[in-house]
Order: sequence, then C-alpha cells, then structure tokens
Amino acid sequence: MKDLPMHNPESKQEEKSQARLDYEEGMTFFKNGEIAQAANMFHNALIGFEQKKDMNGVANATDKLADICAERRELDKALQMYDRVIEICFDQGDNISVFSIDKKKAKLFADCGKFAEAIDSYLTIMEHYQAMRNPQGTIETLEKLADVYMKAGNLENAADCYRTAASIHANYKHKRHAEEFFKKAEEVLANA
Repeated sequence: MKDLPMHNPESKQEEKSQARLDYEEGMTFFKNGEIAQAANMFHNALIGFEQKKDMNGVANATDKLADICAERRELDKALQMYDRVIEICFDQGDNISVFSIDKKKAKLFADCGKFAEAIDSYLTIMEHYQAMRNPQGTIETLEKLADVYMKAGNLENAADCYRTAASIHANYKHKRHAEEFFKKAEEVLANA
C-alpha cells in the first residue's frame, strides 16, 4: 500500500494559502470566544478563497461568518450567508452540508421568534430523519419542535410532539424513555 502524502517523509507538503491560515486563525479565535477577531479573520479568509475560486473555502468561511451573525441575532445577514453556503453545497452535490445548514437555520428562526419558519424547517428536518430511518435524529427534532410550539403558544402540538417521541421509544422497547415523554406531554397540557 502506498503511503499518503502527509505520511510520506519524502513528500513535500503543500504550503497553506494565506486564506487557509486566516481561516484556521479565525477558528482559534472563535473557539476562544474572541468573536470580533474571529469575524475579521473569517472575512479575510473569505476574500482570499474568493480570489482563488476555492468554493469549499468560500462555503466554510461564509458558514462561520453566518454562525457569528446568528450568535449576534442578525437574522437577515445570517440567513443570507447560510443561503449562499447552501447554494455552493448544492452545486457541489454536498447534501449532508445542506442538511447541516438547514438545522442551523431552523434554530436561528426559533431563537429570533420566527416560529412559523422554525416549525416549517423542523418539520422538513424531521421528514429527512424519518426518510433516513434515524429515530434518534427524529426524536431530537421532535423535542426542538415541541419547544418552538410551546414558545408559539401551541401547547396541543407541543404535546403531540412529545407523544410521537414517546411512541418511537415505545416501538424500540425503551419503556423508561417513552414514559418520560408521555409525562412531558401531560405536563404541557396541564399548563394549558
């Protein structure tokens, strides 16, 4: 078996571009909570990636800038950037990244009080998890959806989400988890 270039001591590693270095430095700032510096570095990286026509880099830098805007509750900017990332990912056939961004958008809608958009997004996400036969993802999405319904004042639908999650657990013989979700449904309706 041939060694990968990074493991082959004789191969010369390709130098990282300035855009890649800026992106990595932005990630360090971001992880350390230094958001202003992170935003600056991601912006510099984005410009560099655009100049090199590195669409993967453009998508990554734009995604991080969108995350920063989302954190600042700058809904329109964040959505615009997430949509740009989705467009790039569609062009590259990267459906997994599109799905990841869809989840970020749903959370952003919920966090900013755009409940109708959040509900629509989470219902679509749940359909994808069901199509993938991913009960864990479906249940996690149902919990998020229940929270949005409660914030929107729709307690009956919130309770339905918890009952659906309970039924999924019951189908897998997770009796304790099923009981917990049935109890949550009852508690929601008791507060109606």
